[in-house]
Amino acid sequence: MKRQEYIKNIVLYSLLTIGGIFMIFPFFWMIVTSLKTAAESNHVPPTIFPAEPIIENYFKALDIAPFGTYFMNSVMVTVCCVAITMFTTILAAYAFSKLKFPGRDKLFFLLLSMMMIPFEMLIITNYTTIVDWGLYDNLLALIIPFTSSIFYTYILRNFFMSIPDSLYYSAKVDGASDWQFLWEVMVPMAKTSLVTIGLLNAITCWNSFLWSILVIKSQGNRTLPFGLFAFTNEAGIHYELLMAGATIVVIPMIILFLFCRKSIVTGVSRGGLKG
Repeated sequence: MKRQEYIKNIVLYSLLTIGGIFMIFPFFWMIVTSLKTAAESNHVPPTIFPAEPIIENYFKALDIAPFGTYFMNSVMVTVCCVAITMFTTILAAYAFSKLKFPGRDKLFFLLLSMMMIPFEMLIITNYTTIVDWGLYDNLLALIIPFTSSIFYTYILRNFFMSIPDSLYYSAKVDGASDWQFLWEVMVPMAKTSLVTIGLLNAITCWNSFLWSILVIKSQGNRTLPFGLFAFTNEAGIHYELLMAGATIVVIPMIILFLFCRKSIVTGVSRGGLKG
């Protein structure tokens, strides 16, 4: 029995290791290519490591395209989206978990069913709305459609429902309003889930690409993913520069994920325990 368990663990960890290598290799290749010369990046057969790593490619990429402006736009959009989404998610999750009103559960499951509708089906309606509001080619156009999320509400609602109602009634006896109970009791207790929601939302906003192409026109309002797409045309076929630009876009989210991966897993698992 021990031998079978030992063999099973070997096979399992071998498959996980192989899968991990396949997932990490594209990022590894992107970084090492960004440190190569033009000749090395086009060499056949390709070389894995550069003979002498150079960082000039990053400076060239910054000279060709204003990645600093793209970076600040991405930060601004991400911070605004995360802050507003967190606020609306907290209010919605509290309403659907602790407040009693007719049709609460039916309304929530109706909203939950909308998760099956892909974002691409809403693009025309959202685009028309943005144009009618005069927000075309404005950073607000990248923020307004993403100020709420049914998925994040679902995660936080499940955590709120795991908190016993006796705590709510005790707070009401002590004279606390629903607003006070939410922000002084519920929110501090849901810190892990809120961190998870914030991180997942930040990653989603940072990598948003399709919508930004549709509603942004001027170079000064581009975010990093859109800027990288435009950079592929501006830089020409220079793989070392393209990989340098891609590294600038991806590295912040990789660092964020590496430092916060445990919080993401813990928050999602806790949010899915009850529902």
